[in-house]
Amino acid sequence: MKVHAVPKARKADVVKIDDETFEVRVDETAERGRANRRLLEIMSDYLDVPKSELALVSGARARNKVIMVAS
Repeated sequence: MKVHAVPKARKADVVKIDDETFEVRVDETAERGRANRRLLEIMSDYLDVPKSELALVSGARARNKVIMVAS
């Protein structure tokens, strides 16, 4: 799935744009991977899957990311 991350948001939120694209507001700064870890936590809660089943495939240093969900 494609994710557009918005770091340093006031509160965490997920907006579904279409079937494969989400905008995720992350309430963490983009320093030393903190925003990416928080992004996976937020998506884990939103999708109701364990965090261990999510993996950041690409975009670790970009706002546009690709996340894989293990089934």
